Amino acid sequence: MSASGGTKAIVAALAANLAIAVAKFVAFLFSGSSSMLAESVHSLADSGNQGLLLLGGKRAKREATPEHPFGYGRERYIYAFLVSIVLFSVGGMFAIYEGYEKIKHPHAIEAWYWPVGVLVFAIIVESISFRTAIVESNATRGKRSWKEFIRHSKAPELPVVLLEDLGALVGLVLALVGVSLALGTGNGVWDGIGTLCIGVLLIVIAIVLAAETKSLLLGEAAGLEDVEKIKAAMVDGDVVTGIIHMRTLHLGPEELLVAAKIAVEHDDTAAEVAHAINAAETRIREAVPIARVIYLEPDIYSAAAAATGTNPAKSPGATEAEPAPEADTDN
Repeated sequence: MSASGGTKAIVAALAANLAIAVAKFVAFLFSGSSSMLAESVHSLADSGNQGLLLLGGKRAKREATPEHPFGYGRERYIYAFLVSIVLFSVGGMFAIYEGYEKIKHPHAIEAWYWPVGVLVFAIIVESISFRTAIVESNATRGKRSWKEFIRHSKAPELPVVLLEDLGALVGLVLALVGVSLALGTGNGVWDGIGTLCIGVLLIVIAIVLAAETKSLLLGEAAGLEDVEKIKAAMVDGDVVTGIIHMRTLHLGPEELLVAAKIAVEHDDTAAEVAHAINAAETRIREAVPIARVIYLEPDIYSAAAAATGTNPAKSPGATEAEPAPEADTDN
C-alpha cells in the first residue's frame, strides 16, 4: 500500500484500538458496565477492521493475471466495504442489543473508578490516533473540505480510519456520559441508554462507509483536475487535433484507465497516427502518473454524426471536446 493509503494512520489506529479494547474489557469485568462491554467489542471490531484494510492493501499489490488483466487494485475497495459490514454488525447491532438488555434489566455499576478511568485513558489514546489520521489525510486532502475528502477520495483507507476514529471518540464520550449519569442517579438504565446511543452512532457511520465504498466498487471516473490534465496532454494540435469522446475509470486508488477516441486528419498516414498516439500516451502518463492503462482510437471527427446524437460522447458521464476548427468533418 502506498503512503497515500494511510498505512501509518492504520497502524496507529490498530495499536490504539488493541490497547483500548483490553482496557475496556477489564473495566467491564470489574464494573459490570454494559457501555464498557459495548465499547470493548467496538474497539475489538475496529482492530479487526484495521487488519482488513492492511490485508486489502497487501492483496491489491498482486500482479495482473490472464484472469484479472487489470490487476487487483479494487481489492482495497472490497476490504473497505467489509469494514462497514463489520462495523454495522459486530459494533452497532451488538451495542443496540446490549443497551436494550441493560435498559430491560438494569443494575448498578460497581467499582466506578474502573470504567471512568479507562474511558479517560481511551479518549486520550484515541485522540492521538485521530490526530495521526488527520495529519495523514491533510497530506492528500489539499483544499477540499473534510466532507468532500471523505466523499471523493479514491483511496478508501484514510476516510475509513477518520470515520472510525471520530466514531470511537464520540462513542467514548457517550459511554462516559452514560456511566456518569448511572453513577450520579444510581439508575443503571442510563448506562443502557448510553450503550444504545453508541450502537446508533456506529450504524450511521457504517452506512456512510458502505455508501461511499459502494460507489468506488461500481467504478468512479477520474477527478475533474486529472481529467483536464489528461485532455490537455492528449491533444498536440498537429496530428491529434481534438478529442471526440473520452472516458476514465479507476481500477484502483492509484490505477486509472483512460479510453478515448481522438480526432486526426483524413490524410495522415498510419505511421504518423501511430507515432502521435504513442507520444500522447507518454504525455498523459507524465501529466497523470496513475494513468496506467490507456487506449486511444483514432477517427475522423464528424460534426454531422455528433449533431444527430450518434456520437458516443452523448452518453451520460462521457467527456467531450471538439477538434480544432480545421479538422476534416468527413466520416
